[in-house]
Amino acid sequence: MQQQALVFALIGILGIGAQWIAWRTGWPAIALMLAAGVLAGPVAGLVVPEHTFGDLLEPMVSVAVALILFEGGLSLNFRELRRTEGAVTRLMVIGIPVGWVLGTLACYYIAGLVWPVAVLFAGILVVTGPTVVIPLLRQSNVAPRPRAILKWEAIVNDPFGALCAVITYEYLRRVDEGGTLLSVLAALLAAAVVAGLIGYGVARAIAWAFPRGHVPEYLKAPVLLVAVIGTFVLSNLIQQETGLLAVTVMGVAIANMRLDSLRDIHPFKENVTVLLISGVFVLLSASLDFNVLRQFEWRFIAYLLALLFLVRPATVLLSLAFSKIPWNERLLVAWIAPRGVVAVAMSGLFALRLDQLGYGNGSILVTLSFSVVVATIVAHGFSIRYVARWLGVLGARKRGLLIVGSTPWSLSLADQLRQLEVPVMIADTSWQRLSMARQAGIPTYHGEILAESTEERLDLAQFQVLVATTDSEAYNALVCSEFAPDIGRDSVYQLGGMGDDEDHRSLPEALRGRAMFTSGLGVAEIMERERAGWTFRKTRLSEQFDFADACAALPEEADILFLLRKDGKIRFFTHASRPAPQPGDIVVSYGPSRHGEPEGLRIANEKKEATA
Repeated sequence: MQQQALVFALIGILGIGAQWIAWRTGWPAIALMLAAGVLAGPVAGLVVPEHTFGDLLEPMVSVAVALILFEGGLSLNFRELRRTEGAVTRLMVIGIPVGWVLGTLACYYIAGLVWPVAVLFAGILVVTGPTVVIPLLRQSNVAPRPRAILKWEAIVNDPFGALCAVITYEYLRRVDEGGTLLSVLAALLAAAVVAGLIGYGVARAIAWAFPRGHVPEYLKAPVLLVAVIGTFVLSNLIQQETGLLAVTVMGVAIANMRLDSLRDIHPFKENVTVLLISGVFVLLSASLDFNVLRQFEWRFIAYLLALLFLVRPATVLLSLAFSKIPWNERLLVAWIAPRGVVAVAMSGLFALRLDQLGYGNGSILVTLSFSVVVATIVAHGFSIRYVARWLGVLGARKRGLLIVGSTPWSLSLADQLRQLEVPVMIADTSWQRLSMARQAGIPTYHGEILAESTEERLDLAQFQVLVATTDSEAYNALVCSEFAPDIGRDSVYQLGGMGDDEDHRSLPEALRGRAMFTSGLGVAEIMERERAGWTFRKTRLSEQFDFADACAALPEEADILFLLRKDGKIRFFTHASRPAPQPGDIVVSYGPSRHGEPEGLRIANEKKEATA
């Protein structure tokens, strides 16, 4: 018992630690998690999943994959699907059969597998999988449409890959009993339809119960979690491996029923998914057996090359032929296809079953599946940014700043940012208030920033910082609270909002954005300073002219607003935090105009600008 607890703790540390290192370094998280599991498992022997968990290992991994697929389904909105110009439908209807056939030929003629095993393994490999694709997309700056295509394909194709393997296995199992392929397909199709109906039925039940108060708020997340596990297990009782289809349908259905309760559950389900992806990936890579890897043959390298450079590209290009998807986006989708948890888990499961049926190549599937996972993770994980840049399908090159509220002060701030070559956009509900921004050539967004349609019309991935500057401090706080989970609580700022949590008249800090300026200036104070002619000033720091010199050169009333680092990151000075300025940073302040300032201060400012 104590040993299992220690292993659980170690798996958590390794998985989340790998994700944190990936965040700090920009390296692919999936590659780091794979390396962590291998080091902890076969290399150091600290984590031996089969010994620690025994027969519980397979159901643990299966339930975790089901929860990951459900959470992925919750992120699939049909509005986003329309953006893919039918690409996801093509990759399902055309891509799965084409990939299955081409993969089978590669398995048989290149890897040397017997026909039955080749067909089954190729069916497993039609999947990519959210456990690897989602972390990859989270760390890369891919344009919205190919990002949506890769995400939808990873989540939707996952259960169909399992069904391809099940079809093959059931046919092999029943062929000696006189079963035909048609009868197997009919039985499995019926089971898949039933599983999909179960998933949809549970989704409808949740959509009916949650808004009507039949489930209290504190139980909604636990009820949803138990419902997913129950749906998965029930569907698998009807037909093995249809549970993945059921939970995917359940997630997609709930995502498109517009349940208000899901907004509150979103942080919980996202955190659970990060934990599960980290834990499962470390577990499976720790299960790698070097003795099994000794079965690796040189012809497998040729098979991996064929999988990377022939099977996947041909599958995607044939599927998207004559579509509206531009060629550069097709090529990116054709290259990116990392395999992960589902491929390894399914291969291990069916390897045992094939051995029982007397197919000797079954044990090779474990070796080959891990080889595919490692090859695709390394190849795609480390190359996606460079390939996307080469093909011209990156998002915004420099992540900019979103200003909510068109006011004289926000227009001045936007103009200052443009001078610093920082991308900026102003959002407002009033077309008239945005007129000055449009005349100045500043990008604008006309609409309610809190509306659901904003997700479809505005790509938030292009912004590293949000600043709420409307004349309502309460609305500013609402905007910051809404977008904090997407952009980051440390990256949403507002005018006003600084208050005393002990004061019942002020908003609690948890509901506010970071109050801009170290003095926490509010909307009224900013408007007063604007009328008095206050302006922005920028100063580049150096070894000879540091932050203290920059502050000394400012008028006494001036406030430091933000600094722009050499790598393009923006950090604001707030009442609660103060970034550490470094040589090369540009510091932007807001203070009285220079008209009428003391001669000594004017000379100091001119000297400062001369050295900048």
